[in-house]
Amino acid sequence: MILNAEAIGDALVVHVGEERLDAAIALRFKDRMREVTIQPAARVILDMSRVSFLDSSGLGALVAVMKFLAPTRRLELAGLRPNVEKVLHLTRMNTVFLIHSDIKSAVSDGLRNAG
Repeated sequence: MILNAEAIGDALVVHVGEERLDAAIALRFKDRMREVTIQPAARVILDMSRVSFLDSSGLGALVAVMKFLAPTRRLELAGLRPNVEKVLHLTRMNTVFLIHSDIKSAVSDGLRNAG
């Protein structure tokens, strides 16, 4: 499970280095997210620009991470590819997660809201 994290402003940006977030890696994803989000940050932005496939197990893993971070931090998603965006829309999870078009806009939205 490839996850790389970097602090940008008030956010911890976690880059997913996998093309699939599915049953085969959902458990490892949750475990690695717990490890990388130990770093203090007001916001956690998940860069999913490399993820082209998301199944129900992957979606469940995203929800589990969201719950793990709550109530002190919010999981935000960025860089969704069309197939992943479609899954979130069909399951109405696009109303649960704050979704940004890309990391640049996610970070600038946070800076704008902080000022």
